[in-house]
Amino acid sequence: MTLHPHPAVSVVVPVYNEEAGLAALFARLYPALDALNEPYEILFVNDGSRDRSAALLAAQQRVRPDVTRVVLFNGNYGQHMAILAGFEHTRAPIVVTLDADLQNPPEEIRHLVAKMREGYDYVGTIRRMRQDSWFRRNASRLMNWTREKITSVRMTDQGCMLRAYGRDVVDTVNRCTEANTFVPALAYTFALKPTEIEVAHEERLAGESKYSLFKLIRLNFDLVTGFSLVPLQIMSYVGILLALASGALFVLLMIDRILFGSQVQGVFTLFAITFFLLGVVLFSIGLLGEYIGRIYEQVRGRPRYLVQGVIQDLPPAPGVFIPHPPATTHAEQPSAAPLP
Repeated sequence: MTLHPHPAVSVVVPVYNEEAGLAALFARLYPALDALNEPYEILFVNDGSRDRSAALLAAQQRVRPDVTRVVLFNGNYGQHMAILAGFEHTRAPIVVTLDADLQNPPEEIRHLVAKMREGYDYVGTIRRMRQDSWFRRNASRLMNWTREKITSVRMTDQGCMLRAYGRDVVDTVNRCTEANTFVPALAYTFALKPTEIEVAHEERLAGESKYSLFKLIRLNFDLVTGFSLVPLQIMSYVGILLALASGALFVLLMIDRILFGSQVQGVFTLFAITFFLLGVVLFSIGLLGEYIGRIYEQVRGRPRYLVQGVIQDLPPAPGVFIPHPPATTHAEQPSAAPLP
């Protein structure tokens, strides 16, 4: 069997070292999509897994070649790059992203598809009764609050990857060539009619989270610096205020010296003020570095990722008669993200 030429729904699943949970994912994802009673396709994007994930995905493609495609990276480029690669290979008018860890039940996909059919072009999700640690839940709330105050992106739950996108939004995202980006936020900025719904959330079935504390901080730095100039503007205001305060303090100290002579009182206070100012300066330099680093990565023009190959059974071209379609796979040459 070959792929349906016109699927109604495309599901993109980034995979990185998920060997232990893939069998359970297959057992739930395919029945959930079969229940839609309409043509669909699943694009698994192997993000340079070091375990047997790629082999399991290839085996699953042979089991369900009518709906399964596998994009293979030649290295690890990150979850959002995997989603972008999946977007470039989707064909359906509705595209759904889903994590491979089963924390977002595949059975919820039907609710997102139904909401898209109401005329929305972007359906975000809010995790109901999150099954994460206390630290992850509260860190997520803090990051959501910070992002809402700094950017124009209004997402209640930015950490939930189970989302649905319209074809126009996906095509616009595909035309972007940013070196680093946060896909849900980027798509939200292009959506004309976005909405959100609540979805169930479950404990991770196997393996461990790919996001350490450092990666979460790194991700949110990318989100903030990629969608807003407010941090730079805030530091400009802080710099002006500190310059005025420092000037006023200097004037007061000079007046005090003229009126009362040289004194040694308040030396430690001055040290504290100096260290505070040094901290502000260093933080400002680091913030500037974030923006300059994004510019540096962009002007280098290097590929965001390289596709090693795509495992899929393509349908015959229109007008071409193939009496016995071979059950072989099609592989692309390594390629970079297309430039506009």
